[in-house]
Amino acid sequence: MSMSTYREERRADQAAEAEQRRIDAAAAEERRAERQRAADERAARLREQARTDKQADRTDRQARRRERAERRAVALTPERIYRNGTLALVVASGLASLPAQIVHFVSISVMLLPVPLGLEGAAWVMAAGVAYADARSAPGWVRWLLRALVAACAGFAASINYGYGLSLADGPHGLSAGNATAAGAGLAAVTVLGPVVFEIRQWVSTLAARDADTRQRRRHAARRRRHHRDVLRVARRLVSAAPFGALAAEDAWKRAWEVVHGPSEPGMTPRLEKRAVAAATQLAEARKPDADAVGRRIRAGLAHPQFVLPDTGNVVPIRREKPQVATQVPPLDEKPAKASRKRPVPPRRRKGDTPRFHSAAKVAAADTARRPAVTANV
Repeated sequence: MSMSTYREERRADQAAEAEQRRIDAAAAEERRAERQRAADERAARLREQARTDKQADRTDRQARRRERAERRAVALTPERIYRNGTLALVVASGLASLPAQIVHFVSISVMLLPVPLGLEGAAWVMAAGVAYADARSAPGWVRWLLRALVAACAGFAASINYGYGLSLADGPHGLSAGNATAAGAGLAAVTVLGPVVFEIRQWVSTLAARDADTRQRRRHAARRRRHHRDVLRVARRLVSAAPFGALAAEDAWKRAWEVVHGPSEPGMTPRLEKRAVAAATQLAEARKPDADAVGRRIRAGLAHPQFVLPDTGNVVPIRREKPQVATQVPPLDEKPAKASRKRPVPPRRRKGDTPRFHSAAKVAAADTARRPAVTANV
């Protein structure tokens, strides 16, 4: 091998190695770029997920704040505050009045321990009975009887607590006469305070309900007088003409409406009846099939006919088709001398014997099926 050939091969090898290094460097650079892109995409996804999570957390916090605000708004209404505050005062009254009564009766005898519980329980049960009687619209004497029982039980308990407060002046506490009197008066007032506050609460609730119902009735009556003066005039005449109490106001109003306007249903007039009939007629017309649309669809289906529309219930194909029913018995050339007792093979239906219906026939059949049935009145 000559020197020149060796040098050429050496240069070719070096060039090949340089090209290979360049290819390897390019591949490594591409791999690094791919890894960098994957890392950037992953970081972008993480940032997007973090933003989404942060937005979701912010939305949840706002929703929770709104819910708390709504709960506070519902809980802090004047009605709720009044009702719950009254119940709190009732519980405080019971807790303040019971200990003195228990001490008083137990000091007499341990067997008398259930007496204060029964006394307080009777007072509160009778107070709840007043509320129940109001809810059931019981006669007035029932409510006043229950109130009298509440006052008797609460007054007896208040007298016991007042005496217990006065006895503190002679006890081991050594209270002065003025302090003992104040303690007794305070215990007696707290004992009576609970039933009184509960009764006031019940009065306020009943009066508020009655006032709301009365206001609504008055507004309705005012609207009636303003909108239907003629009917009101006739109704008053009917009531005055009938015996006292024989004709109710609502019955008189219905009769007066029929006299003035005609329809027996209050609120309906001949004009409204006409509008109702017209609307019902338009609805019936709208539900009827469109003959023009059906005709256009049939003509569009007949543009490329394959079959003739049925005339007597049978579809007659234009192009040659296999008959719907064919016998498998071959025709006889001559009459046999003796009829064979062997029965012929019955016809057998095969796929393709019955031709398909035309699309126009399907359209006509579907429109006919959608039409409402008409029943003749006999």
